[in-house]
Parts: sequence; C-alpha cells; structure tokens
Amino acid sequence: MDKIVSRRKFVSTGIVTVSGLTLGLPAFGRSFFKDDIIRVGMIGTGSRGTGLATLIKEIPGIELVACCDVIPEHLKNGMDVAAPGAKAYTDYRKLLDDKKIDAVIIATPLYLHYPMAVDALDAGKHIYLEKSMTYDIPQAIDLVKKVQHSNLVFQLGYQYRYFRLYHRVKEVITQNWLGKITHFECQYNRNSNWRFPVNDPKLENAINWRMHRKYCGGPLSELCAHQIDQVNYLLDNHPIKVTGIAGINYWKDGRDTYDNIRTIYEYPGGVKSSVTSVLSNAYNGYCIRILGDRATVEILREQAFIYAESLDNVKGIVDGVTGATKKAITQGKAVELVFEKPDQKQTEPTTDALLDFVDCIRNKRKPISNVETGRDASISVHLGNKAADTQTFQVWKPEYSI
Repeated sequence: MDKIVSRRKFVSTGIVTVSGLTLGLPAFGRSFFKDDIIRVGMIGTGSRGTGLATLIKEIPGIELVACCDVIPEHLKNGMDVAAPGAKAYTDYRKLLDDKKIDAVIIATPLYLHYPMAVDALDAGKHIYLEKSMTYDIPQAIDLVKKVQHSNLVFQLGYQYRYFRLYHRVKEVITQNWLGKITHFECQYNRNSNWRFPVNDPKLENAINWRMHRKYCGGPLSELCAHQIDQVNYLLDNHPIKVTGIAGINYWKDGRDTYDNIRTIYEYPGGVKSSVTSVLSNAYNGYCIRILGDRATVEILREQAFIYAESLDNVKGIVDGVTGATKKAITQGKAVELVFEKPDQKQTEPTTDALLDFVDCIRNKRKPISNVETGRDASISVHLGNKAADTQTFQVWKPEYSI
C-alpha cells in the first residue's frame, strides 16, 4: 500500500489500495449506509471458524449474529465470542433462512464447501468461503458460473493476497530486483499427526476429517493451497501442468490422505514451482523461495529476506528500501525486505481479508481473492493430487479457464 490507512477509515470510506486495484461489481441487495451493520452468520465454528469470529469482534461495521456447527463444543466456542443475542444452529439451512443475515462465513471441511456455498447463493447471502474452494474440478467450474450469475460478493479465504508483505514482494518482482525468475520453492511442513482429540467416537470423522480423502485433499488442499495461490498471484497466472509423488510413510494410523507430498508445477515461460509438505519434520516449516538470476527472495511467515547474486565476479546491485545499494559481496547474508505495517505493528492478513469483505459488500466491489482466483487455486490443488495419485503429468485444460 502507498500509505497507511486505519481499519475504521478503510471500512467507512471504502478506500481501495490493495495492489493498486480498484474493482467494480454490479449493484445488489439492500443499500448499506455508513453506520449500517453487516450481519454475519458463521457456518462451522471449529478452530478456524472461532478464530475468524474472534477477529470479527474487533472490526467495525460487522457483527456475528449467528453460529452453526454440528459439534456441541465447537458451537459453544463460537457462541462465546458472537454478538449478544446471537442465535445458535445445528442445521446451516435454518441459518440461511434468516432474512436478517446479510452474509455468511463458511469454515467447514472441504467436502461441504460447494453445497453450502450453492445454498448460500440461493439464499441471497454474500459469502466468505475458506480455502480450498471446492472438493473437485467440476464443482470449481460450476461455482464460478453460479457466482457470476449472482449479484453477490464471493470471497475466498486466501488471506495472504491481502498481506502487505506479499504486495511488497510483488513490487520487487515488478521492479526486476530478482532478474529473470526461473523457480519457486514452496514448503509447508509440520511434525504432527494432524489429529485432534475425540471424546465421542461418533464424531471421529467430523473432527478428524483431514485424515480422509472423501472429505478433503490432504496437505495439498489444507496447507499448501496458500502457497499455490500465492505463486499464482505473484505470476498473475495458473500452472499449465504438474507432476508429483506422495505417500503415507510415517503416520500409518488408518488415514488415507498423504502424510508427505512433493509436486512440481510448471507455469508459462518454463517457470517451475516445487510444492512440498511433510508431516514428520517441521524444519523451516513455512517458506517460499523465489529464485531469479539477480537475487533470491525468501518469504517466511511474517518476514522476507533478499539475497543478491554474484554475476561473473561483478558486484551486482539491488536497489534498497532507503535508496542505498546492497552489493553482491553480501551474497549469502539475509537483507530484510521492508514493508509497511499498519498501526506500527505486524499486520494480521486475515483481518485485512475480512476488512475487504466488508468493504466489498458496502461498495459493491469484487474481492481481490475471488471466485476466479479461487477456481485456479482449487484446480491446481486437484491436479497436483491427481498427478501424485497416478504418477503422471496432469495438464491444465482450456475449459478450466472458461
């Protein structure tokens, strides 16, 4: 962003500065005024849904007025942070029937995303849907059509598209600091069996749905989807083919989702992006490295570092934040990439994403993370899993982009 904007000013004035984009959307729904409250229902109040509900409490102009979950403990957790007088549901369709609810946030297991999103569109609700967008490719293509034929805001929970750190990285790429980019190296590793405790055996699948392919796509859809989406964002494109290898080599506990996967995506121009997730070692957990012939950028959770390349013993130059130069003699030493942090503290990208959701509803705008970008990320995930399943190359088909 070119300047720091307070969250309250962002909501009340509708300032749009994310990546310099100003997006329009046809008029829809009721007219919102400056002091109107957007009333939201949360469908799915597990750890992610409750986390979102907690953030909503601090955002002006939006109020959590209903929660829905089939697991009693989860529902209670959501209701504990909802607005006074909020309603509790165990059937999301009854929540959708409430005409006073303007929008819904869907934070449920992946296999429920598509049917719940379709029902919410039919009910005339604006939607913030957690990633990944859909369980399979046909659902992704169909959901794009349904959203495009509605006059509703549809935003995907790829919050890093709103993180100023990545906006700064994109500026660096645009300004050619890195030179010709040839490779991305992405990883999202954990040392965990990824299971949650279950008090009632009947709720095993509802709580530990990440263990089963009939409910999700494993580490690629639940972890690496963020990095796949970010590479798409930084390149302004989607992959054209992918290959991969995966297995269940460590956590042999009855799961059928992979506990390790390594994929290589190819983008137009021959750019390769390796995407890896290992659930038995957390070294360097989350990381994206962008390799250019002039410099490398390493993106961690909340920081990024740039490393200059040495070119034929000639001191290359990377234009620094203050106008000073960093010579290639510093190769191998990390130079932090500076980006603006609102309120003089580390920004919370999920809060920024929710702020944009509010602003899109108020100002009839299309979100930065929208149904088309969500489709591209979702299809990329599915192709990666299929490549690993079949040990073949999977190719992006023209009809995926229509």
